[in-house]
Amino acid sequence: MSIMSFLSRRAPNTGSSGPIRHLRRTTSTLAVAAAMSVAGGAVLLAPGVAHAERLKELASIQGVRDNQLIGYGLVAGLDNSGDQTTQTPFTVQSMTNMLSQLGITVAPGTNMQLKNVAAVMVTATLPAFTRPGQAIDVVVSSMGNAKSLRGGTLLMTPLKGPDGQVYALAQGNLLIGGAGAAANGSSVTINQLASGRIPSGAIVERAVPTAMGGQPGTVQMELNATDFSTAQRVVDAVNRRFGYGTAQALDGRVILLRTPTDPSSRVQFLAQLESLEVRPDNTAARVIINARTGSVVMNQNVTIQQCAVAHGNLSVVIDTQNNVSQPAPFSGGQTVVAPNSQISVQQENNALKMVKAGANLADVVKALNSLGASPADLMSILQAMKASGALRADLEII
Repeated sequence: MSIMSFLSRRAPNTGSSGPIRHLRRTTSTLAVAAAMSVAGGAVLLAPGVAHAERLKELASIQGVRDNQLIGYGLVAGLDNSGDQTTQTPFTVQSMTNMLSQLGITVAPGTNMQLKNVAAVMVTATLPAFTRPGQAIDVVVSSMGNAKSLRGGTLLMTPLKGPDGQVYALAQGNLLIGGAGAAANGSSVTINQLASGRIPSGAIVERAVPTAMGGQPGTVQMELNATDFSTAQRVVDAVNRRFGYGTAQALDGRVILLRTPTDPSSRVQFLAQLESLEVRPDNTAARVIINARTGSVVMNQNVTIQQCAVAHGNLSVVIDTQNNVSQPAPFSGGQTVVAPNSQISVQQENNALKMVKAGANLADVVKALNSLGASPADLMSILQAMKASGALRADLEII
């Protein structure tokens, strides 16, 4: 069903010369032309169809977004693995305030030695269109020195948004994925014991209004990645499916869509829009380097030109030994510690190695592996190749 069909439900019949019929004739002509082009070039388009993606994987509707919630609470019922109250005074203060709200008065100066309570931070994601009464998952993380949250129960914790308003209440038993044991000063820990999840552990108390689009009858779609070619392909695909003028690209990321004003018709239109298949343009050649872990990742569009590379490792070794000089007896001198340092410098004499040009990812990997460099050395080599112009890709260090 096209966008014209949605609009024609509410529009009066204006005769054969009206704009509705004119747009229908245009849409039918485009559909026939598209069918003829597909029939005539099926062999050529077959490889592209395999790479087509649904529009819901490429873009999202502006205004439809998640919201982050955060709260502070207490976890009780721990097996002597909670916070050490002498080192985490906020845990004792929180317990005192909670007991006071429950009608229990704690005498000032009382030294509560609690071992089964831990102060935690509670976070959650509030999806779009969530209504009061629905349940969402929460993540509970220790903020003190608790050894483990296994077996604990999160007490009622309000979850607030950036505006300070309470949007959900969290409470329930924690699900911990780790395990640990300790005895005689030795301990073994598997995975993380200081954080866990509570599936459906929070009840939504207030909904966040979701505004789609600015003017009535329009919504804006945002591509996940800025690309003018992909944006134009999306516009062409939408206009072929729903009629000319339905989609208009505002820039390389945002696309303006004409939608029905009726809520039910708009939902049906957006559902058909998300299932529309579009073949995105090839991404730009890019090499990602993680300087902390030494990881190097490159996409399939990376190419290199023929070049010569020489990379030598320089290592400096400093060996320090402390020599003690004792004075002669009854000389009145003092013992002196004299450090003796020996410094040696070693450098590998690596000759120039020819790196062959690579037109695809397999050739690039083969050429770089021929250098025999470690990941740490490879990061420096790629930066030098980029500076010389041999690496045809964007280099990004994270």
